[in-house]
Amino acid sequence: MLRRNCLLLFLCFLFEQSSCAPFQSRPGQEWPHSQTGPSAAGRNGGSKGFQRVKRGWVWNQFFVLEEYMGSDPQYVGKLHTDLDKGQSAVKYTLSGEGAGTIFTIDQITGDIHALRSLDREEKPYYTLRAQAVNIETNRPLESESEFVIKVQDINDNEPKFLEGPYTASVPEMSPVGTYVMKVTATDADDPTYGNSARVVYSILHGQPYFSVDPKTGVIRTALPNMDREVKELYQVLIQAKDMGGQLGGLAGTTTINITLSDVNDNPPRFSKSIFHLRVPESSAVGSAVGRIKAHDLDTGKNAEVEYNIVPGDGGAMFDIATNEHNQEGIIMLKKPLDYETKKAYTFKVEASNAHLDPRFHNFGPFKDTATVKINVLDVDEPPVFSKPSYAMDVYEDTPQGTIIGAVTAQDLDAGNSPVRYSIDWKSDLDSFFDIDPVRGTISTNELLDRESIAQHNISVVATKVNNPVLTSRVAVTVHVLDINEFPPELAMPYETFVCESAKVGQVIQVISARDQDLPQAGQRFSFKSPQEGVKTKNFTVRDFGNNTAGVVTLRGGFRRRSQEIYHLPVLIEDGGLQTLSSTSTLTIRVCGCDTDGSLLTCSAEAIFLHVGLSTGALIAILVCIVILLVIVVLYVGVRRQKKKETLMTSKEDIRDNVIHYDDEGGGEEDTHAFDMGTLRNPKVIKENLFRRDVKPELGLCPRRPIASQNSADISNFINQRLRFLESLPINERRVSIKGTHMHIILLC
Repeated sequence: MLRRNCLLLFLCFLFEQSSCAPFQSRPGQEWPHSQTGPSAAGRNGGSKGFQRVKRGWVWNQFFVLEEYMGSDPQYVGKLHTDLDKGQSAVKYTLSGEGAGTIFTIDQITGDIHALRSLDREEKPYYTLRAQAVNIETNRPLESESEFVIKVQDINDNEPKFLEGPYTASVPEMSPVGTYVMKVTATDADDPTYGNSARVVYSILHGQPYFSVDPKTGVIRTALPNMDREVKELYQVLIQAKDMGGQLGGLAGTTTINITLSDVNDNPPRFSKSIFHLRVPESSAVGSAVGRIKAHDLDTGKNAEVEYNIVPGDGGAMFDIATNEHNQEGIIMLKKPLDYETKKAYTFKVEASNAHLDPRFHNFGPFKDTATVKINVLDVDEPPVFSKPSYAMDVYEDTPQGTIIGAVTAQDLDAGNSPVRYSIDWKSDLDSFFDIDPVRGTISTNELLDRESIAQHNISVVATKVNNPVLTSRVAVTVHVLDINEFPPELAMPYETFVCESAKVGQVIQVISARDQDLPQAGQRFSFKSPQEGVKTKNFTVRDFGNNTAGVVTLRGGFRRRSQEIYHLPVLIEDGGLQTLSSTSTLTIRVCGCDTDGSLLTCSAEAIFLHVGLSTGALIAILVCIVILLVIVVLYVGVRRQKKKETLMTSKEDIRDNVIHYDDEGGGEEDTHAFDMGTLRNPKVIKENLFRRDVKPELGLCPRRPIASQNSADISNFINQRLRFLESLPINERRVSIKGTHMHIILLC
């Protein structure tokens, strides 16, 4: 290295027109020579001013080996300028990255050395600045120039797998060359210099199952039809070596765990061809009676198994379903078992995969078949009724002890035990029925009433004699049939009225009937009047034929003054087998109506007040009169109290005690000093008036006469208004009546 640098320096010295480096040279740069003074003038021939000269540097960049392990400082290169004539008049200075700490320069010769070992991976180059100055004056001879010292790479870093160890997966039964994954190793050395960073991949462990591309690091399968059920996990060791894999290159390794993923390449298989099961005949419908399983070597959804019963003997009695957790086939009872009817069942079950892979159809059918034999076990069972439920009919009021029906139960077991019957007391708390314990006949124990309870629901219990614990129940419904025992009656109390202006043949009321009985064909009523045949009739009953009837007038001209109330008997008959009837009486009142037939009033006071005063109006008049009387009484009481206060309480004669006072009178506002009634009514002449300020004598107080002329005036006014109202139409009377009320109150 030193020899090569010296040769280059020698060549640079010979060719001053160019600037050189150990591995690169470039044309010299001219710089302005700005020095002034005697030395400069002498150097320039005594000329004044600036003169361009050639740049005298003979270097541009240097190289230094990394990881230098020598004992002496490593020589980097030499700086030299044309101004240096070898007279030790030039001094070289160095500044920049690492100047003085990493790199040093001989100020006289310009030799540069590296003081310590360098690492290219830590810092690939250093930028420094050099300058030549006068050794005596320290004045720059040339401007400062920049150069680079590059750290030359050596193969000191092995390839590294930064993301290892790796995990990969590839389907089983894959063909040769199936892509698995790609690995990449990184070398920190300089890829532009030599082969230090050129990596080659190889497999150290994992053959012959897998292969790796030496340049790209792509891993592929190298062996066909690798079976997961044989071996599932493979561990592959990959090596990455630099220097192109040549001897002496550095290497790094990584591990790849490759798993074979499952595919559906295995059919389900039963562990045996025949399964034997035993099931009690008392098993409930829908319960599990046994379990079978077909094993599949695959995993996940590829191992899901579907079970089906092959149609044949016993297939209709059972069903099968798959347990999703363990892929077992659960055999369930579809219909009730009976040991006495059939003691054994045999059928076939088929197991198949739910998810098939078409690539492996040539492997054969992905299903298996097994035979299932089920033996029914005999169980001591309770008696069985001949019907699931019973219904019986009985007429109400049927005599006690009458048989209304029977139930039948039988022991179907081989022992055929006798059966005893009873009625559950909870379903017949009032003991309306009784049952024969041996024959099962049901009879009445009480008189039944349909109107009280129309339907009885009882429960009959059958018990085996040889095993009383085994019992069974059946529901018995007893319908109580109706008999015609109640006569019909009016559906409601009717308030019937007839208008005074009613016409002949007018329907004034529609009536209907009700019956507590409930005939099977529905209710049917007929109506008529028991007065048929009587010559003098006011009303009659007309049957409409639809369980309703109408009250019809036979004449007109009804008047309340002549007769206010009429009574009409109505005969009602039902349609039962034994016809029952009843007679009801309708009360018909004569009322006043409007021209359109609307009811006005039916009250008794309307007869005397033909003007049509209602009860509410009369009550309002009476209340007003009472209020006026109360006001008058209160007023009189207040006046009397004030009169007593004006009398003097002294027993002495007022004439003997004359009191003089100077108080001014009240004037026109003083209404207590004398009677104001005289002023208001000057026509009334009162004699023997007494003074208010003197206590009067008892014998001298005359009694006021009572005027009786007001009563005659009121009577005359009322008679005139009545005659006027009788001459008016009916619809205008109410308006005039209001004015009459006011006049009556004022007169009162």
